[in-house]
Amino acid sequence: MFANLIRSSIAAAVVVTGLVSSAFGAGVDVNATVTGLALRGVDPVSYFTEGAPQDGNFAITAVHNGATYRFTSEENKALFNQNPEKYLPQYGGFCAFGTAMGVKVDGDPDLWKIVDGKLYLNLSQSIQERWNTDVSGFIEKADVNWTDIKDANPDDLNP
Repeated sequence: MFANLIRSSIAAAVVVTGLVSSAFGAGVDVNATVTGLALRGVDPVSYFTEGAPQDGNFAITAVHNGATYRFTSEENKALFNQNPEKYLPQYGGFCAFGTAMGVKVDGDPDLWKIVDGKLYLNLSQSIQERWNTDVSGFIEKADVNWTDIKDANPDDLNP
């Protein structure tokens, strides 16, 4: 019995270590929590399949670019794994308007828009309203800025 307890404790430690090490692997180009969770746990595929963000299940996950994504179903996870770029938010999930301004600030998964098949997030309702006044112009600016700021630490960019 004691041997089984030790084996199961070691197995649990190995699993936790693997999860933690992959979670902390999210780079500066992905907007993730300190634990490596992207989109605050929202299923990225749900924007496209459900037309709205849906909270993912903590037991259905995939790691991409060092960040952990949650999904509402195994089907959504499979769709994501087949083509992650189709479902990932632009600019690593940072605020699209902020990226247009040359900074990296949090993107709120509940403040979103799909434009030409791409998912964009914004920081706040007021920022999203401003972004909506010239979506194509801000996307153009953000696309240019992203190439310069993608690999920069957000703290080095923000005032």
